Amino acid sequence: MTPAREDPGRARLRRAETKFPSPRGAGRGPGRGVRPHDSASPQIGPAQPPIEVAAALVFRDARLLITRRSAGSHLAGLWEFPGGKREHGETFKHCLRRELREELGIEVTIVSLFADLLHHYPERTVRLKFFLCRWLRHEPRPIHCESLTWITRPQLSDYSFPAADARLLAQLRQSPLLWQPPK
Repeated sequence: MTPAREDPGRARLRRAETKFPSPRGAGRGPGRGVRPHDSASPQIGPAQPPIEVAAALVFRDARLLITRRSAGSHLAGLWEFPGGKREHGETFKHCLRRELREELGIEVTIVSLFADLLHHYPERTVRLKFFLCRWLRHEPRPIHCESLTWITRPQLSDYSFPAADARLLAQLRQSPLLWQPPK
């Protein structure tokens, strides 16, 4: 009996999966994992490493905390999820705790990674890790941002966010359970 020949298309797919394995966590729920071959996210060359950012999704009383970028900053005036750039040798979670203390004066418990996204702007590439967080203490203050507010799910469309947040915003709009207060 002669062995069955593998379909050429299937063989190409198998070789591609070997060269470009799925990122850890990809395919395990909404937004889990970077999409390396997404048309909105072309591959990054070694000369252009992404800026790595940790951001918080802090819910309280069925509202989500957002902040407005300061004048003079990249994407000034747009609304975003609080957080910031990861420093060399720092974990994403440590970065997020530090940024929330520095920017807003708050403390949170980081519950879980919600989304890991790559976005390419003409002038830079960013990798954003969004973490679901539980607010612990200290009322947020706009220390290193223009302003802040707590919004409901329908209000997401009332604010202008950076293009990098588009996929996350879609996930938030389609996730009503996130917006329910804990029981």
